[in-house]
Amino acid sequence: MAEIMQIHRQEDPTQQHHSQRQQDPTQEHHSRRNFPNKMTQQQQQQHQQGYHYPMEHKGNMDSRYRIPNAPKREHCICITIFFLLLGIIILILWLAYHPSKPHITVTSASIYSLNATSPPFMSISMQFTIFIRNPNKRVSIYFDRLSAYVSYRNQPITPHVILQSLYLEKHGTVSVSPVLGSVPVPVSADVMNGLVVDESYGVVGVKLVFQGRLRWKSGEIKSAHYNMYAKCDLLLGLKKGLVGQIPLIGAPVCDVDT
Repeated sequence: MAEIMQIHRQEDPTQQHHSQRQQDPTQEHHSRRNFPNKMTQQQQQQHQQGYHYPMEHKGNMDSRYRIPNAPKREHCICITIFFLLLGIIILILWLAYHPSKPHITVTSASIYSLNATSPPFMSISMQFTIFIRNPNKRVSIYFDRLSAYVSYRNQPITPHVILQSLYLEKHGTVSVSPVLGSVPVPVSADVMNGLVVDESYGVVGVKLVFQGRLRWKSGEIKSAHYNMYAKCDLLLGLKKGLVGQIPLIGAPVCDVDT
């Protein structure tokens, strides 16, 4: 009987190899160490069943937390594109409808009286013919709160005179002929003496000044009010005692600032 069992043990090498593998843990550890990428039977079963590994074993799990930021990025991109298109539209409209300043030209001047009293007060009455032109093709102009006066050597020699409001169509032109002065105005001795000297030469340099506010109109859209300041440097052929229309030396064009 003992001989038969000995023969049976010799004829079953697989059982002998299995027993040796269980009895030699160092050899099993060595085999696992030599094949680190080899999955165990339990790991294969977990992989087939779709086992969810803990967060610390999945390096790409943080992408799940970045998903809610995607709508925010799309929102920011849409806002950026919107403002970019809005800026382009505003630029195109500005280039198409950018209004030019009105043109003001003085065509004639007349003097009716020039008196001086002491203490130095000057009373002068003058009339000018002025053409105001709108050079814009697409924009109309409203003139509000217009006033005008005459200055000599940077001192007013006539009081401010209020003018009527004006409206200029596209490429429109309007003519105004305000009468300025006829009210005594206090002036310095330098102004009085300078005017006497210039009259003796027959050439007097004065400045016609316009002040007011204007608005631009394009279609049904009106802009805000803008301050306007225009000055016209005039050389008058004025001699002492001359009354009526006086010659203008040159073709004065006013400098308009808005």
